[in-house]
Amino acid sequence: MNKSDKWFPVGVRGARESFKKIVPLIREEVRGKGVPGVTEISRKTRSPFKVLVSTIISARTKDEVTMSASKKLFAEADTPARLARLSEERIAKIIYPAGFYRVKARNLKAMAAMLVERFNGKVPETIDELTTLPGVGRKTANLILTLAFGKYAICVDTHVHRIVNRIGIVKTSTPVETEFALRETLPRRFWTEINDLLVTYGKKVCTPVSPRCSVCAINGYCKKVGVGKSR
Repeated sequence: MNKSDKWFPVGVRGARESFKKIVPLIREEVRGKGVPGVTEISRKTRSPFKVLVSTIISARTKDEVTMSASKKLFAEADTPARLARLSEERIAKIIYPAGFYRVKARNLKAMAAMLVERFNGKVPETIDELTTLPGVGRKTANLILTLAFGKYAICVDTHVHRIVNRIGIVKTSTPVETEFALRETLPRRFWTEINDLLVTYGKKVCTPVSPRCSVCAINGYCKKVGVGKSR
């Protein structure tokens, strides 16, 4: 019998107990292996606006490109008003080669203008207000709340969604469903760190294709849902 068959009790309480064992193991495993680019930017700048901008740039973009593009953009526009004055073409040129850089340039300019016009140049601090901004969905809004404002929120990207379903703690079809499932099952003290932990773990160990199960810290506790080939 796989250890996970005994280890996962049914229901919310069982899932909570499972997370209490899993998260410390993953935390220890990723120690010293770096953090996502946006997290690093947030630690260096402590600016909600810069965290918001770099988060938008980061979608489907490698960390090193996100950090380089963000640095170049902030050199020209480090406030909403200054960013709103730049043309879409100029923003696109600055943030290239970020993925979908033209779409992001349009969203960044419109977002900056909305911050100036509706929010007095400040980044709002609620999911409902944040998701009215162009280019900001629930994932981005939750990340802003945790990184920029230190609030309790759960950011679910593709890594978080994949890993918690692969482990077998939740069974969901979309990242949004996963977010709400985790709100029920993930102990609150883990909310703000879960994205950083699982993004790093998803890149280094629990990869989308052929995960490195042989060196995984929670290998014996994972149901490996959907895993065919592993290393």
